[in-house]
Amino acid sequence: MKSISAFLTLILSSLMGTAQLNHTSNYSEIETIDFYSEAVGDTFTVSVQLPKEYEARAETHYPITLVIDGDFYFPTLAPLLRQYEITGLLPPMILVGIGYGDFQKMDSLRVRDFLYPEPLESDEMVAPGGGLNFYRFITYELLPRLETTLRVDTAQRTLMGHSLGGYFSLFALLQQIEEERGTFSNVIAASPTLWYHDFFLNQLPEKIASSDPKAMLDIVITAGSLENSEWTLNPIHKLTVSFKNQNIPHLHVDAIIYNYLDHMDTGQLSFIKGLQRFYNSPSTQ
Repeated sequence: MKSISAFLTLILSSLMGTAQLNHTSNYSEIETIDFYSEAVGDTFTVSVQLPKEYEARAETHYPITLVIDGDFYFPTLAPLLRQYEITGLLPPMILVGIGYGDFQKMDSLRVRDFLYPEPLESDEMVAPGGGLNFYRFITYELLPRLETTLRVDTAQRTLMGHSLGGYFSLFALLQQIEEERGTFSNVIAASPTLWYHDFFLNQLPEKIASSDPKAMLDIVITAGSLENSEWTLNPIHKLTVSFKNQNIPHLHVDAIIYNYLDHMDTGQLSFIKGLQRFYNSPSTQ
């Protein structure tokens, strides 16, 4: 474990340039660094877990999975994915958590970064609509630097988010369609805030239908059965029906409602089951 930890430290130190090494996680084969974004004008905490076999299989390129709200999700998701990798329930992958360094910052700054455009008066919230800047940070700054040094399978990038992060994950897909890019082939949106800006994301099915992507897109949208019908469950149903009505040949959408779960219960389960859906593990057959 010591050798691969040193190996990962060397990789991160070289690829981040001016990024400052923040701390080493208690979990093996994980490093966490501070990464300054020109697009956002702020510093993010980025944690990376390499596959257990990464150092031994020097010619192999791996899928990369990015989870936002990393301060909350990465510390529990990393060891869980490691266990699923060891037992063969998921393939080896590079896991990246994007956060702010502490929960207090996360609680306020996620509103800044995950939403676009600016809210309407009817949204009854204050937010600068910084989602486009956050998208540019991930797409034009973070991923290119990671992929310069790490062995990433660029055809298998996954973006995962919950609640406002679920909204951002779908917005990122909308934006990459607008830019005619194929950055993410897989998106998991757990309990997404679809009501935002008068259901701004309801344009997504038509936008995807009119696009010409070079590869399949996979989307998993989830919620818990105890969530609000008007603001969460019904909007997910409407968006899913809209996807199906478009009959998009290069798109696969799964909408999953988990029994007896409420809003804060859906994130981790959605991420694991979504990844199994993408990678067709035996447990999803």
